[in-house]
Amino acid sequence: MSRHHIEIKQTFHAPVETIFNLLTDHESFGKVIATEIKRVVDSKDENKNGVGSVRRIRSFPVPAFEETVITFKPNQLMEYVVSKGSPVKNHKGRMEFSEEKGKTNLFYTIDYEPRLPFKLLGPVLKRAIEKPMRSSLEKLAKRYAP
Repeated sequence: MSRHHIEIKQTFHAPVETIFNLLTDHESFGKVIATEIKRVVDSKDENKNGVGSVRRIRSFPVPAFEETVITFKPNQLMEYVVSKGSPVKNHKGRMEFSEEKGKTNLFYTIDYEPRLPFKLLGPVLKRAIEKPMRSSLEKLAKRYAP
């Protein structure tokens, strides 16, 4: 089974705290990427979107699935894995944030393997995930353009 990798780099003309809070809050992230995302389990940490929090994602035509946050370092890093029901397995998303001269740099990677052994499924899923994600983040960056 082949492993697939998505890499997105985006700069925002906004403080890291603003962008981190926007993209790591499950509901506001859903609004950014125009996808229904609902937090179904709150983290026991200080931030309800932190380690152990679970979000349910509904994105037609894929059946609803859940992701669980496994790493949460405010204004630096959030990592999550698919924890229930998805067309992919061994899925891990990683959002790294850094600030430079008042701008926020996001380095977002997603790694996964298709659950079904169809040769074209991996590239199709990659396009289905990457294109809307990249354009949504570019659109968000334009909202903060100087």
